[in-house]
Amino acid sequence: MTNQSTAYAVLPLRDMVVFPHMIVPLFVGRDKSVRALEAVMREDKQILLVTQIDHAAEDPGTDGMYRVGVLANVLQLLKLPDGTVKVLVEGKSRVQITAFVENDQHFEAEAIVLDETAGDPAAVEALTRAVGDDFERYAKIKRNVPEEALSAIADAAEPARLADLAAGHLGVDVARKQELLETLDVAERLEKVYGLMEGEISVLQVERKIKSRVKSQMERTQREYYLNEQMKAIQKELGDGEDGQNELTELEDRIKSTKFSKEAREKAEAELKKLKSMSPMSAEATVVRNYLDWLLALPRASSRG
Repeated sequence: MTNQSTAYAVLPLRDMVVFPHMIVPLFVGRDKSVRALEAVMREDKQILLVTQIDHAAEDPGTDGMYRVGVLANVLQLLKLPDGTVKVLVEGKSRVQITAFVENDQHFEAEAIVLDETAGDPAAVEALTRAVGDDFERYAKIKRNVPEEALSAIADAAEPARLADLAAGHLGVDVARKQELLETLDVAERLEKVYGLMEGEISVLQVERKIKSRVKSQMERTQREYYLNEQMKAIQKELGDGEDGQNELTELEDRIKSTKFSKEAREKAEAELKKLKSMSPMSAEATVVRNYLDWLLALPRASSRG
């Protein structure tokens, strides 16, 4: 840990955590945040990015921010016509806030740079390989990971850099990302990233299966509806729609009022359902109608002995 404390302008972030080595665009609209950016652009272009604890807070106080953040360089700044600012930042190093400084214009804090520890070399080597391999699989399932992120992670030779780049693209909540930011042991951080990524892959695979199943069911239902509507239109065009419907209603009433065995009733209802989906003019429909007539006659024949 570097003991020297330096004062930096602070930019509170909503619902996101920026890691070292990441280059991210930010849209800034709050007056204090805009003034903080204006101040750093006049000086060394370094700003302290700190995530606010409650993402919904419009004007968080110093108690509403995490104490570990990232010192970042401002690469580009563009003022938009609506008064907001678009800024491109690059995370450089982890820092810990030691105290907030009184400043009427914007948030300002004294912070010290945090040093990382490498951790167990064998674990680092194994986890670096595992995270690198798994991230490619994760990106294919998630689908919204940018190509440049994939390239950056594939080219990341340093384990700490790999862990941070992968962590930045995980679809986990802010609290978990903040925990990764505060993990200074590289082996431990890689292990946490790997565990979270494996969990995300499992969830995404289940989501994809569910979506695929629901889509197939919807397509089948829509197809059946479309075919039934087509059949109705054809029957109407042929002029036998009403007569056919009357005949089907009569058959349905006869099936309901006939004393069938369980097996015979199930068979009759299945054949009626089949008949409803056929054109009354088809040869197959005639066969099914004749079969139903025969089936309906059987109980009466047996009752006479």
